[in-house]
Amino acid sequence: MIPKAAEWKKDRVSVLQDVLTKPGIVGIVDIAGVPATNMLDMRANLRDGMTATMAKKTLIRRAWSGAGLVENDLEILLDGVVQPMLVHTDQYNAFQLSDELNKTRQGRAAKDGELAPEDIVVEKGETEFAPGPIVGELGAVGIPAKIDKGKVVIQKTTTVVEAGQAIEGDLGMMLSKLGINPIEIGLILSGVLEEGTVMPSQSLNIDYDAFRTDVITATSGAFNLACNISWFASETMPTLLSKASGEAFNVAIEAGISNEKTLPIFMSRAHSRALALAGHLDSSALDEELAGMLGAAAQTAATTTESTGEEAAPAAEESEVEEEEEEDGGFGGLGDLFG
Repeated sequence: MIPKAAEWKKDRVSVLQDVLTKPGIVGIVDIAGVPATNMLDMRANLRDGMTATMAKKTLIRRAWSGAGLVENDLEILLDGVVQPMLVHTDQYNAFQLSDELNKTRQGRAAKDGELAPEDIVVEKGETEFAPGPIVGELGAVGIPAKIDKGKVVIQKTTTVVEAGQAIEGDLGMMLSKLGINPIEIGLILSGVLEEGTVMPSQSLNIDYDAFRTDVITATSGAFNLACNISWFASETMPTLLSKASGEAFNVAIEAGISNEKTLPIFMSRAHSRALALAGHLDSSALDEELAGMLGAAAQTAATTTESTGEEAAPAAEESEVEEEEEEDGGFGGLGDLFG
């Protein structure tokens, strides 16, 4: 006679199947080793829009099959999970779900025989213990200690258990007294199923600062490349137009093309060169306006020299050199400048 499934199991499978068929993201969480009081606190702190349903693996498998999902995906999510819990959300993406569940992680004291998840290191230095039997108790579990100036002091930094080794005897209790709780508990996410894609927890734990930096670097590099190859897009057009405008202006200046933008530059250059040439003439050859401009220029140069502490002689020499170059280039003299 084939035994009938208990009615409560059927109801449980039905509930799980409803969760699996809802729109959103489904994840498997391992809650093994989490005390009941901690579990209640963790579930109470979950954000709105997220549900958590505990069930045995056999019931989850039946519900998964009944929901028409790929069985191999479930096996990937259940890999290594001791005590599963089904989580669902339709308000957050996979990365947000992972972040929220990571907030429930906390440490607890190690029990005899549990494996160290990583190297357990006790640092050298003072402790909060008063002198007493604690010194011998620490020494008994391999933590060298002594009394110094009325306090118990760890003599040297010691790796008491290496990763993967068992934490034996009273070591877990002594580590807890030192504030070291190496066994991590919490709603540990195994992975999620989002729109038919399985993502293990390792893929969801990302360094957001490093990721943001990578995105900024990639965006900057892509933008520079697009500008250098003149790729026309809404993002690059302002830069490309500005660059083209600047280059066209420089070409116009070098070619001596006169327009409303280049004329101010040409006039400024001509004015500066005229003053430089006039500075070499006898004062009797200058009219009042030109003499006044030379005097103002000389006063400005003197003020600049005093404020910066630099000599004006090199600048004057540069002006002379520039003037000579202009004359050699076919410059017609003061008559051309002043009519």
